[in-house]
Amino acid sequence: MCGRFTLNQSAAALAEVFHVEPVVDLAAGYNIAPTQMVATVLENPESEKREFKQLYWGLIPSWAKDAGMGAKLINARAETVAEKPSFRSAFKHRRCLVIADGFYEWQRQQGKKQPFYFRLQDGQPFAFAGLWEKWRCLRQPEAGTPANEEIISCTILTTAANELLQPIHERMPVILKPEDYDLWLDSQVQTSQTLQQLLRPYPAPAMTSYPVSTLVNNSRHNSPECIIPLSEKNAPINQLN
Repeated sequence: MCGRFTLNQSAAALAEVFHVEPVVDLAAGYNIAPTQMVATVLENPESEKREFKQLYWGLIPSWAKDAGMGAKLINARAETVAEKPSFRSAFKHRRCLVIADGFYEWQRQQGKKQPFYFRLQDGQPFAFAGLWEKWRCLRQPEAGTPANEEIISCTILTTAANELLQPIHERMPVILKPEDYDLWLDSQVQTSQTLQQLLRPYPAPAMTSYPVSTLVNNSRHNSPECIIPLSEKNAPINQLN
């Protein structure tokens, strides 16, 4: 799964990488967690141009009775996304790029969970394959969401882990290659077979990882300390060459 990630890039850098304008300046995110707002890129169906938007992380299906359902749908499995009622419509019509520059996974070690940080070898921002959905509250729910409030939410797709992640976790988020961005965002493309070809593990040699402090276990910790290696001497950086 993907439950935490990072994004610490300038607006100018994101605009250049994702070919979208304008991009607002974002606060550095070293420990982005579900139910927070995340940076995404969508295609405007009218102009057919990319748009930068901040969406709620945790997909809320249009038919959901309340917004709380989103907290349970932060990820969608690539293998079943085309059939699951919560995701199948968005998979066909509402796909997005969720922008990141790293993510965390946890490994059980002697009864404890040790976090590892994963990023691309070149340190550049990248895009998770995402889906988005629009939900409107038509009544006053118990959860306190105002009636008629509209929430645009998203989820991150996951696939089988590559060789770098396999010792840590069996799943990983789908990282799209830049040359696949246009195809993924094109709402005219709705064939599951075509889209499924993009939902493969990212090449392990292009990535690197290392263990980090358990500070990241608490989403309230959002500082550069979250991504500092525990010890280059005792915990060497992992990479496949």
